[in-house]
Amino acid sequence: MTPTTLRIATLCAGLMGVAGVILAAATAHQPDAARLASASSMLLFHASAVIGAALLTGHGILKRPLGLVATFGFVAGAALFAGDLVMRQYQGQSLFPMAAPTGGTTLILSWLVLALAAIWPHRTDKS
Repeated sequence: MTPTTLRIATLCAGLMGVAGVILAAATAHQPDAARLASASSMLLFHASAVIGAALLTGHGILKRPLGLVATFGFVAGAALFAGDLVMRQYQGQSLFPMAAPTGGTTLILSWLVLALAAIWPHRTDKS
């Protein structure tokens, strides 16, 4: 992972963290805000996952192409999932049909890709 790509991933993680904390605060101050709590959790959990996946990829522990897919899959999946829930809370409509399930599926697949990236043999591995 190039330093620029690592910075972009870190920027995304930081923005996800900011949004997650803001949504957590909104949850505490708004009635019937269960959707916002779920959106906050997804953003906060996956902000850490983005940082971890980016660092593991940058250090060569994860197979690079797969590590990149996992890293930015976490960003895209969390954004879709949380974005849809926030739109439903404040606008009363979905971001687009099946946005939250698409985001959730993207997150699940990103975790699977992360696991695959960890076990995929590198050309230099002897085992």
